[in-house]
Amino acid sequence: MPSSTPARDIEYRQHLEVETPEHVVLDLEIAGFASRLLAALLDSLIVTGLGVAWFVLLAVLLGFGLLGEPWFGALVLLGGFALWNGYFILFEGLRRGQTPGKRRLGIRVVRDTGHAVTLGDAVVRNLLRVADFLPPPYLGGLLLMAFHRRGKRLGDLAAGTVVVRDRPAEWLRPAAAAPAPSALAAPELSDAEFRLLGRFLDRAAQLDAPARDRLAGSLAVRFGARLGHRSGAPLELLVELHARELASRRGLGGARGGRAERLAARQEARWAEFSALAERAARRGLDGFRAEELPDFAARYREVAADLARARTYGAEPAALARLERLVAAGHNALYRDERKTWGATWRLVARGFPAAVLEARRVVLIAFLVFALPAAGGYRLLRERPELAGELIPEVMLRRAAAGHARLAEGRRYVEVDWSARPATASFIITNNIRVAVACFAGGIFLGVGSLVLLAYNGLAIGTFFGHFANQGLLGYLLEFVLGHGVLELSAIWIAGAAGFLLGRSVIAPGDLSRADALVVNGRLAARLVGMAVVLLAIAGLIEGFLSVSGAGLGLRAAVSGGSALLLLLYVRNGSVREGRLKRPGASSASEWPAPRFPAGWPGSPGRADPG
Repeated sequence: MPSSTPARDIEYRQHLEVETPEHVVLDLEIAGFASRLLAALLDSLIVTGLGVAWFVLLAVLLGFGLLGEPWFGALVLLGGFALWNGYFILFEGLRRGQTPGKRRLGIRVVRDTGHAVTLGDAVVRNLLRVADFLPPPYLGGLLLMAFHRRGKRLGDLAAGTVVVRDRPAEWLRPAAAAPAPSALAAPELSDAEFRLLGRFLDRAAQLDAPARDRLAGSLAVRFGARLGHRSGAPLELLVELHARELASRRGLGGARGGRAERLAARQEARWAEFSALAERAARRGLDGFRAEELPDFAARYREVAADLARARTYGAEPAALARLERLVAAGHNALYRDERKTWGATWRLVARGFPAAVLEARRVVLIAFLVFALPAAGGYRLLRERPELAGELIPEVMLRRAAAGHARLAEGRRYVEVDWSARPATASFIITNNIRVAVACFAGGIFLGVGSLVLLAYNGLAIGTFFGHFANQGLLGYLLEFVLGHGVLELSAIWIAGAAGFLLGRSVIAPGDLSRADALVVNGRLAARLVGMAVVLLAIAGLIEGFLSVSGAGLGLRAAVSGGSALLLLLYVRNGSVREGRLKRPGASSASEWPAPRFPAGWPGSPGRADPG
């Protein structure tokens, strides 16, 4: 028996609904697989171009003698590493979720709550690209994006983010001449005809020219004399008719029009003005507005949000709703976001936020230390008791260094010595390599913590066997002298990075009172600060290793640097303070749990003043 319910178009696109503090539901369209891939390809081309430009610039400076050769290789390596890893993090974290590629494709990264992403969210999201890449080439991330109901990859799951369409494709209609006053007497089209005409004009850009012209001709025949007797292309005549009808419905003669159409007619100019303001806020944030402009922006945002609620109630056309949702989302992201980033805030994060994370996760850091230290002790004991296993467990390069140790000692040389001209490049290589290992140790935690555990245990076992073999050769002090200067900071950083990975794994295995998704987001934000701490320590350790440990400096200087670095590390960690209070669920929709809008005191919506709405 046929159903009496009218058939509806099947919706294949994915959507995310979030409620704003104004109790208006935003319907955000999830970005498609193809648009994300195209944006990533465009960003990769930009990064490659910037990398080439950086290399050319350094080469020119080198050619003119403005840059020493020892620093050329170091800056090439550091610049390329920082560019590739910092491009996505900084653009998404500081430009409200959009890289140039995403902006070109009209997509944006937002939080699951609809808020703009923070720098911490961008760090977690992009550092986990290492995990998304497995198995190569990026197969895990692509499959998860394709089948997850919100198109998320592992980085999005841990950061609590989603990629949405920032502006659905729309066709900018040609400007029509203003209708004569007599044309404002009454609407010429029925509500159904007016909606049909508007739907065609909204979708015309998605049609190829022959199909668009054919449909325009068919509609021109349908509307007949109401197009007038003017000559011209059917599409141009339809645009003029729509403008004339819109003006009629805005005026007193529009009583016959539907409520949604009359709302659109009355508010069209206001929506256009707010659209320009929202685009301005998207480019420069609220800092781009003068103080006297901010109250007007907030008032317009609330008006558009109310219009969206009315349009839904009146049953407005999907194209009109999509436009209003886009406007409300833009205003929402501009107003309800974290406090603006300043150099002072960045310094406070590095000076207090990073060590505070270590204190907060101190038990997990201790576990990471034990996962590293116990295999190290086992490897050392194994090689001491069974020296014949050295050939099977130790890389050839370490065997050669141990074999050459006595000869180097006899010549008064150290474990490793590098000429001054090569030390900048050596330090750069050490820093970038160690940071890669730390990031991999963190990202591996997303796989139930197994990746972090394996990396920590493997590195601990390797170092233990190295020390055991050198001890068997009577060269333990020879190796310790090399490690002494930088080892405290470098090893501490690896343990901290491992703890960050364990936090991700614990979120999946034992989320506690939270759901796994929420626990992953909460612990991911703490883990991001741990990774930041590890990067700071590894940068300092790399400088020490690249300039001091590979030099001919004596044991006294190395011991002094080691003791000083240990003392500074203790003082640095002590400078942090554990944040108290129960963490809120990241998916909560209660207005009290949303970031407060950045309203100046005394304007509508600010604390201490009643909301007129």
